[in-house]
Amino acid sequence: MATTASTLPDTKALEPIRQALGRRHLLPARHYLDSGYPSADLIVASAKDYGIALVTPVLLDTSRQAKAQQGFAADDFTIDWDGKRAVCPAGISATWNDVVQEGVAKTVAAFAALDCIPCPVKEQCTSSRKGRRLSLYPRELTEAVRTARAQQQDGTWQRDYALRAGVEGAIRQATHTTGLRRARYRGLRPTSTTPPALPPSTSSDSTPGGTAAPSTAPIIATSPDSNYASPHGNWN
Repeated sequence: MATTASTLPDTKALEPIRQALGRRHLLPARHYLDSGYPSADLIVASAKDYGIALVTPVLLDTSRQAKAQQGFAADDFTIDWDGKRAVCPAGISATWNDVVQEGVAKTVAAFAALDCIPCPVKEQCTSSRKGRRLSLYPRELTEAVRTARAQQQDGTWQRDYALRAGVEGAIRQATHTTGLRRARYRGLRPTSTTPPALPPSTSSDSTPGGTAAPSTAPIIATSPDSNYASPHGNWN
């Protein structure tokens, strides 16, 4: 269990936790996380650097088309990374431009207005007068997110992720029984002694293998709702 400043994002707390587990030879094969953790970078880095599969809900496509479930969302476009081509559902190819936006390497696939405006399915694709544009992260990251989104729609994945329900129940018990959401002390060092000192009935015994597990067992990260985190400390 790690105690951090309440302003530290969950994504920043994950790496120190994995390093600590690695030093004790307790890295899991699968890591169950809540929706505050996932990003394309973390999914790829976890698999590449630690051999850990993150089991966590990835944010869905927030485009207008995806939200309405009507028309062509980004995942409906075919991306040929080797040939540097993006093809829309109507079969039109876009120009491929490798760019850096706000310090992040991306690819912008721009479809010409001359192709989009007369297209018979334009209303299902874009309202722009300049044609549809796709902003893509590097191949490894884009494919990781697409795969994760597809997996989490499957019933098998959802049943597997239901393992986190035990931890959520343990968090609720701890916070409502002991007032854990508000730190009793100022500063990280004294605050960090509170969670381990909780009675056994409020510990993470409901997780498979407890708070630490062999490399073949899953491990589940816990994180109280940051909206209620104390200004002095937050535990993950």
